[in-house]
Amino acid sequence: MQILITNDDGIDSPGIVALVEELAPNHQLVIVAPAGNRSGVSHAITSDEAITMERRGDLEVTAYACSGTPADCVFLGATELSSRPQLVISGINHGPNLADDVNYSGTVAGAVEASLLGIPALAVSLASNHEEPLARRYWESAAAIVRRCLTTADEHLRDASCYWNLNVPNLPLHQIAGIAVTRLGRKRICGRMVGQEHDGATRYYRAWESPFETDRETLGTDIGAVHAGYASLTPLLLDRTAESGLDALSVLTTR
Repeated sequence: MQILITNDDGIDSPGIVALVEELAPNHQLVIVAPAGNRSGVSHAITSDEAITMERRGDLEVTAYACSGTPADCVFLGATELSSRPQLVISGINHGPNLADDVNYSGTVAGAVEASLLGIPALAVSLASNHEEPLARRYWESAAAIVRRCLTTADEHLRDASCYWNLNVPNLPLHQIAGIAVTRLGRKRICGRMVGQEHDGATRYYRAWESPFETDRETLGTDIGAVHAGYASLTPLLLDRTAESGLDALSVLTTR
């Protein structure tokens, strides 16, 4: 399969290395990823300056570092740099993209951009807790789960009518309970801002809360599944239309 890989952590992320090691033997990979960290940019695009692309030779597959955002990377990778991919994989992200995270995530936006282009897409995140030591990240577990999804759910992943959000617990592969198909949870605590006085001005920094503190007991949600040791696979749609609103408007227009 022809697969385009991107992310929002940057082309030097160990998540990309793990995907290449896992998927390159059986798939044709092209990497177009940001030159630096673009975490939290959501679906931003570059519109007021030129985007530069630099060929990278330090990876085992064709790879380009892009000055733009994840959405830019997917658009250029799918339309300009190679033949149209059969699948876009965005990740593996450092940290979870659960519940409300999908609205902020550059990783998920890479999958959204692919879906807008009519290309099947999978966003992948290693759901490590911010409180865990940085020394141990099980990238290889997340990459192995991706390969398992491509093997067992290939027909569904190739359906471009939706895109998929995969979160894998930060555990050795043998400790992951399985893959659960879930819906999005909700994070009622998304973090807080911490202010520091500096030269007469206040600087604010985002202080992230643990991603597993809300909705963990709700069955069928992505947060609940990951908290229980499952990899969470969630189908998402581009269409955000609220059907209830349409019904209300139809009543108003008939009066």
